[in-house]
Amino acid sequence: MDKQVQQLDRVIIRFAGDSGDGMQLTGDRFTAETANFGNDLATWPNFPAEIRAPAGTLAGVSSFQLHFADHDIMTPGDAPNVLVAMNPAALKANLADMPRGATIIVDTDEFNKRNLQKVGYKISPLEDNSLEAYHVHALALTSLTVEALAAFELTRKEAERAKNMFALGLLSWLYARPKEGTEKFLRDKFARKPEIRDANIAAFRAGWNYGETTEDFAVSYEVKPARMASGEYRNITGNLALSYGLIAGSFLSKLPLFLGAYPITPASDILHELSKHKGMGVRTFQAEDEIAAVGAALGASFGGALGVTTTSGPGVVLKAETIGLAVSLELPLVVVDVQRGGPSTGLPTKTEQSDLLMAMFGRNGECPVAIVAPQSPGDCFDAAVEAVRLATKYRTPVMLLSDGYIANGSEPWLIPDVTKLPDLAVQFATTPNHETESGERVFWPYKRDPKTLARPWAIPGTPGLEHRVGGIEKADGHGNISYDPINHDLMTRTRQAKIDGMAYDIPKLAVDDPTGKAKVLIMGWGSTYGPIGAAVRRVRQSGGEVAVAHLRHLNPFPENTGEVLRSYERVIVPEMNLGQLTMLLRAKYLVDVMGFNKVQGMPFSVGELETAITDVIATVNAPKPRTRRNVGEN
Repeated sequence: MDKQVQQLDRVIIRFAGDSGDGMQLTGDRFTAETANFGNDLATWPNFPAEIRAPAGTLAGVSSFQLHFADHDIMTPGDAPNVLVAMNPAALKANLADMPRGATIIVDTDEFNKRNLQKVGYKISPLEDNSLEAYHVHALALTSLTVEALAAFELTRKEAERAKNMFALGLLSWLYARPKEGTEKFLRDKFARKPEIRDANIAAFRAGWNYGETTEDFAVSYEVKPARMASGEYRNITGNLALSYGLIAGSFLSKLPLFLGAYPITPASDILHELSKHKGMGVRTFQAEDEIAAVGAALGASFGGALGVTTTSGPGVVLKAETIGLAVSLELPLVVVDVQRGGPSTGLPTKTEQSDLLMAMFGRNGECPVAIVAPQSPGDCFDAAVEAVRLATKYRTPVMLLSDGYIANGSEPWLIPDVTKLPDLAVQFATTPNHETESGERVFWPYKRDPKTLARPWAIPGTPGLEHRVGGIEKADGHGNISYDPINHDLMTRTRQAKIDGMAYDIPKLAVDDPTGKAKVLIMGWGSTYGPIGAAVRRVRQSGGEVAVAHLRHLNPFPENTGEVLRSYERVIVPEMNLGQLTMLLRAKYLVDVMGFNKVQGMPFSVGELETAITDVIATVNAPKPRTRRNVGEN
């Protein structure tokens, strides 16, 4: 039968089920085809920390949310238009996020008494009229999948595993996603298992055909491609973009890349990705622990390579002593911290921005490092290149603060023109650089560049450039061990001055204030960029005037940061912590910055930020109470 096709400008879909239901794979495939179609998109994978959480329980629910549109978008969206719930737990865990009128597709085969009891349903929500506010499609997805695979020599359990592909096929038909890419993916993924390959493809096609022929869905939807800047795009996650950025930094600096890492969520993907690129001069070392990983990376830097180590918050704690050694040695080292909820093991698969103060101060002594934070998945590439630039130019560790929201999320990425990337070529010391009173030419490892205060970088084994290394304080210039108090004061202040001087080598803080009349400034860092930007759009569309600025460099701050802060009556800093950037800005600039904080392991919603901004604007614009004058007062 002929079906109606309805045009939409955007859609938010959430796939949800048990950890073993393949929701992340389903979301990834739908996202890949959406990217190929040309929509702008943003994703939010959300899954338990356990490898196989208890089946059918709320704790075991894994979900994947995708927001795609025919225009520029900045977040995965607040409220899904469509929920695909593979069991009662998935429905219950996500129902509160669904707006009235949303579409809910459920697998009725899983709504049995046992599964309902696991999540506290005495009566099935499919039977008690509690879902009247939604468009519910109750489908026997598991049975339909098993029936579609009847011709294959599979057990029922094996056939049931393909139900995510049936659901993917149905949703691909419903939103006019291309089929060819998913089928090719399945052929490649299961190339060595022909029976499983063919069964998954058959399940995918069966889901597509079901949507096309059933009377359950009288309407399908189309979201046209978005208008974007010309160029070649690909869909990319934050961890993948960061990996590519490190490789680019290696090529641009002409240094071999060495990664010393210990697997830890949510940073492990970087190790997995970089291990694939040995042919590009990348060497990866999966160490026995975090301490060995950073030690190997610093050793690689000493040997003339680009030393990198990747981790999350708990790992940074263990790396602190070696990062301090890198500060003392004044060697480049890139430390990637993909932040997650803490403290201790905390929330391994959930997002947070709670490591900023640790990055700033989490080492003994006066031990400054540069800090850079990407703002989106695609921006991880540029942030990684910038971290390499600062580390190699100034001979210092650089902390790169990503987080789980950025790392696992994805968006279309404009592949950069490599000819426009910066030249980061490093000049190693090759000859002695100091003449003694007797006229002898010698090498002084701490004779600094007068502009950057960086010391020369000499590869071990270079004739005549032998020099001391170690954590004990060095004498300025010649680098011998020194306990002299005046020298220690000089070296401490010099290392700090080197970091402070970067403020004049990074872009000024840009402010978006279209009318120039805003009294309120929203300042963010890291992954708050998307929710802040989307909330500011809504406020402006409602007639509110608000300015917005976003920090990439957190140590040092851009040199005009204080000027920007003092230009507005009220500054709001949304953070997924209890106010760490707020504390730093208040202390440094003596401005009464207002924190807006959230530590739920979840990103900010656009709606909650919009409400907060609107309330502050109303307060600032409210008439000021007039003070009563005393008799005789002029």
